[in-house]
Amino acid sequence: MIIGVPKEIKTGENRVALTPAGVAEYVRHGHEVLIEKTAGTGSSIADEEYVRAGGRIAATARDVWRRAEMIIKVKEPIEPEFSLMQEGQIIFTFFHLAADLNLTRTLMEKKIIAVAYETVQLEDGSLPILKAMSEIAGKLAVQFGAQALEAIHGGRGILLGGAAGVAPALVVVLGGGAAGWSACAVALGMGAQVRLFDINAQVLEKAQGTFKERFTARYSDTAAVEQAVLEADLLIGTVLIPGARAPRLVSRDLVKKMKSGAAIVDVSVDQGGCIETSRPTTHSNPFFIEEGVIHCCITNFPGTVPLTSTQALSKASLPFGLELADKGFMRAVAENQRLEKGVNLFKGKVICRQVCDAFGLPCETL
Repeated sequence: MIIGVPKEIKTGENRVALTPAGVAEYVRHGHEVLIEKTAGTGSSIADEEYVRAGGRIAATARDVWRRAEMIIKVKEPIEPEFSLMQEGQIIFTFFHLAADLNLTRTLMEKKIIAVAYETVQLEDGSLPILKAMSEIAGKLAVQFGAQALEAIHGGRGILLGGAAGVAPALVVVLGGGAAGWSACAVALGMGAQVRLFDINAQVLEKAQGTFKERFTARYSDTAAVEQAVLEADLLIGTVLIPGARAPRLVSRDLVKKMKSGAAIVDVSVDQGGCIETSRPTTHSNPFFIEEGVIHCCITNFPGTVPLTSTQALSKASLPFGLELADKGFMRAVAENQRLEKGVNLFKGKVICRQVCDAFGLPCETL
């Protein structure tokens, strides 16, 4: 199979879908890999490294899209890439379609086979490719939240860990998945008080047993969440439903009642956000103030640390990408239920139930 790796063009996105080690594996399996010129530069990977790994450098994105049978990306295709997509092409990337009707319709019209990283799911319900990025996003959420609380950004001017004789900040984390867990660990490491909310009793029990000091795990009922939000210095939203739009847990009215200069980091924003006042931001302009609260809602948090993120993403996606390339799409998804769950669209048909529900579209089967 011919594999194509175009350069990411989303604002602030410096990751690339494959490392040279990943390219070498595809080549070892007998596949041809085309990488757009300078696609890896933002992740400190030179074209020469891809060539040494057996890849071929293509001069333009158009060259990659025109020749490749499977496109491997980091983020969802955006407007300038729509005209480059080829009918029947496999695109393997993050899509988050339940929050993007325009992209969903475009993929349907182009009859694309859309395999989404975020819905590839193991038997235990875990999301192996998404997890790799969620762990990084959760850690970064605390870093950005700490910045948002600085006076220069309009924040309350407080340090997460406090100081001698001064109480630490209260960090409230919504969602105990990979991102939420990482956020808790980093916030505690910085000396903050942390409250984690989730609806899974096993997650809460494990978290309480792991983190202990300055940490409280609570069941996510409406009254408890509202009280915690009002007390929070930093609120981090990480709630996820695989393939679906993020549930709205915090209303605008509740944000209005938060402490003036408090901060919100909504990691769920790429799936619509779990806080009503959230809207997408970028690495170059990460913060905005809404209802007196500093918000940070970068849609690709891991792009802040592209080399680390590229390495983690390439390793996590490689086994699934190789299976698609080695067996072809139909055989691969027929033999691997985990990979089948990643299929969101197939040649004009919407396969993913959560995407159908989000837009009222008919749901079909392969």
